[in-house]
Amino acid sequence: MKITTTLATSTTPDGEPLILQEHDGQHFMKVRGVPLMSTTASSSEQTMAELGCANLPTKPRVLIGGLGFGFTLRRVLELCPADAIVDVAELLPVVVEWNRVFLAGVNGLLVDDPRVRIHIRDVAEIIRRAGAERYDAILLDVDNSPDPLVQEGNAGLYGMNGIALAKAALNPGGRVVYWSANQDKGFAKALGKVFGNSESVGAKAYPKAKRFTHTLFVAQRA
Repeated sequence: MKITTTLATSTTPDGEPLILQEHDGQHFMKVRGVPLMSTTASSSEQTMAELGCANLPTKPRVLIGGLGFGFTLRRVLELCPADAIVDVAELLPVVVEWNRVFLAGVNGLLVDDPRVRIHIRDVAEIIRRAGAERYDAILLDVDNSPDPLVQEGNAGLYGMNGIALAKAALNPGGRVVYWSANQDKGFAKALGKVFGNSESVGAKAYPKAKRFTHTLFVAQRA
């Protein structure tokens, strides 16, 4: 019987226990015992990158909210040219550390790619202060869904004001993609109201999965 090993522990800004575990060669991150992400199910994160990075201009700027296990980052780097700037906002410094120490064989080494700039900051703050340095794609995977939230501190990203700030941080033609573990008609409606367009795209957790288990909310600035 293969055992589950706890590799590291920490706490979230809300004071909740955060755990990194390994079982049978796979890695899992949990908050207060609730699975947040795993290396076994990364297809939806890669699909998010593909949707957000469709039709990128030359010298694109991409913002990723949430490093996680780096699957979104990996796909973004595969899609971006050598002169791209990829900002990754990760609120928890231990997540960056865990990627380097425990997940180097997964995607951890990508944090040192010359195109990547790691910011130990709330992605909402980066969006709010974008100013003239706007993005061609914003990819937000910071919580399990708009509602319910795993971390209440993320609520501002999903309200009307948060959506409007994301729109303002995009260049014309730029896209924002929100990852969610479930469907949310209210959020889709709010997104469409702010952008004038929105699309809810089903995404699989595994390449060979028979059904969609996640939702990607996509909007594009005119």
